[in-house]
Amino acid sequence: MWRVARCLLVVGALFGAASGAVSGARAATTPDPVFDPLFDPEAAVARSEAAIGRGLGDYRFVDAAGAAVRLADYRGKPLVVSLVFTACSRSCPLIVERLAAAVEVAQDALGADAFSVITVGFDSANDTPARMRAFARAHGVDLPGWRFLSGDRASVDAMIEDLGFLRVSSPRGFDHIAQVSVVDADGRVRAQVYGDDFAAPALVEPLKALLLGQAIAVTDVAVVVRRVTLFCTFFDPRSGRYAVDYSFVIFLAVGGLSLLGLAVVLLRLVWARRRPLRTARTAQAGTPAGGKAAGGKAAGGVWGER
Repeated sequence: MWRVARCLLVVGALFGAASGAVSGARAATTPDPVFDPLFDPEAAVARSEAAIGRGLGDYRFVDAAGAAVRLADYRGKPLVVSLVFTACSRSCPLIVERLAAAVEVAQDALGADAFSVITVGFDSANDTPARMRAFARAHGVDLPGWRFLSGDRASVDAMIEDLGFLRVSSPRGFDHIAQVSVVDADGRVRAQVYGDDFAAPALVEPLKALLLGQAIAVTDVAVVVRRVTLFCTFFDPRSGRYAVDYSFVIFLAVGGLSLLGLAVVLLRLVWARRRPLRTARTAQAGTPAGGKAAGGKAAGGVWGER
């Protein structure tokens, strides 16, 4: 029974069919998607989740301007990957438009050059550079660091396998999982974002975690300052944007200074109590055996005898 419930949840909330997949948030106003019998939503979820931790190969593509692109070119910082087919009239446009809104928020919060974005056409026979360029323009995607790529079937199929992306040919074109993948600086899949109506934090938080987890040289002051800023960046649901809040760092700084001050006071008290003892021990160590009084008696005795 739980398998049936999970399957219904996945179908309603996570997936889009080529002819009209919708998220659970839109299920109340639009029909449920109808999938090809070969498309198994539960298997699609398992396939997608199994890809987390998997590395991407160095495949070759061509961008919308006709320039050659290799995936290895994106090593060194996080990469966001989405897959579409340009003949899609409903699901893919929704995914890209939602992704564009989230990427805009992410670039505002993390920096426009903090990560890269690529959208790959998985219908290799038809998703030419010209069609990918028209697709991007039609859906208002014009953000820095985002390229729309085309590739041959071998490259596209291999990348799809690495990402755990499931597509099935159908009378409508393709049935496929609505998936955006977050890849780390080493080219490994670290998170999957599902649906065509996800909130911005679903994308920003994995990117933020990757950026915070990158090794840095503490001598690079600018990078350290940037890391602190990222640590203090939080999502404000009222504005739908991220804002910097240094209150936690200030709290830690005040707390640390308070502890340091308390430690200084305790050390001073300990030193004050130990100082008389040390003085007494030093004086006692410098006095001859028998003490002052005994020495006086000895001296008096000698003179008395004289």
